[in-house]
Amino acid sequence: MDLQAAELDRTVDFLASLDKPDWEAQTDCPAWDVRRMYLHVLGACEAGARVRESVRQLVKGLLQRRRQGGALEEALSDIQVREREALGPAEVVEQLRAVAPKAVRGRRRVPALVRNTVKIPIDAPVREKWSLSYLNGTIYLRDIWMHRVDAAHATGQPLELTADHDGRIVADIVEEWGRRHGRPFRLDLDGPAGGSFEQQPDAPDAEHITMDAVEFCRTLAGRAPSAGLLATVVPF
Repeated sequence: MDLQAAELDRTVDFLASLDKPDWEAQTDCPAWDVRRMYLHVLGACEAGARVRESVRQLVKGLLQRRRQGGALEEALSDIQVREREALGPAEVVEQLRAVAPKAVRGRRRVPALVRNTVKIPIDAPVREKWSLSYLNGTIYLRDIWMHRVDAAHATGQPLELTADHDGRIVADIVEEWGRRHGRPFRLDLDGPAGGSFEQQPDAPDAEHITMDAVEFCRTLAGRAPSAGLLATVVPF
């Protein structure tokens, strides 16, 4: 949750630096330019800040999925964007700056028993059940981090990266990636968020991958073509 608070601070600072054309830049998420992408982030933070808002969004999402089909995550994101469509860039920054610390506090306040015992069925990008702890602490962090990557990629603006923040996020992604595919590998990731990782590296079929750390994560998130072990789905 400390990483999530720091990531939201970085996000707000990044958004405050953007010009009008940057907000209109198309992202790797087909339905979203930068502004709409952050309408989704704002909506998710508002849900994190208030239980009533979280329940309201969930109920609407379930009803929309029942009527239209598709994944629940897609329905929730669509609702978050449509309900905030009237907001301009300055309003998005202002409201996100105000609600971000409340979202982190709200997610921290969930009792440990609830975080670790409540299981939530997920239907995309994987079909499995997630603990509330995994959703609140891991997925929401990865989501806002990857969207900052998306925005920097779309606008051509520099992406702030440090080993103690982004490097920890990337290392956690690598750990889950290795656990999900279970195959031997040697992985060398370049850049400030990178590092060297291995799993049974002396096995004769160990795959050796060298690439940029951010591009590695973009690939696992479906933003870039993948093959071999890089085709392993890791949720963001």
